[in-house]
Amino acid sequence: MAAVGNQIRMIPVADVIYFEAADKYVNVVTADSESLIRTSLKELLPQIDGSRFWQIHRGTVVNINWIHAAMRDEAGKLSLKLRTRPETLPVSRVFAHLFRQM
Repeated sequence: MAAVGNQIRMIPVADVIYFEAADKYVNVVTADSESLIRTSLKELLPQIDGSRFWQIHRGTVVNINWIHAAMRDEAGKLSLKLRTRPETLPVSRVFAHLFRQM
């Protein structure tokens, strides 16, 4: 459940592209919307499926089914291109090992 203005919306987990920490909240990003939930990323992590959602940065957890490509820049830093979203997500060195098999 996520608050959007005065509404509370139910967001199917399969629709979530990524979760992003925003202070004491988490921004839930889907293909066509963004919503805030009143929980921290630290509290959310134990509640989500670790085989489907991978933490890629201290404040970002991505649904692996929505990853289009993993790319390295000239400096060797890894980032993810997503399906249906324009932004790219940086992958910290701590979590880069998750993409060595790709």
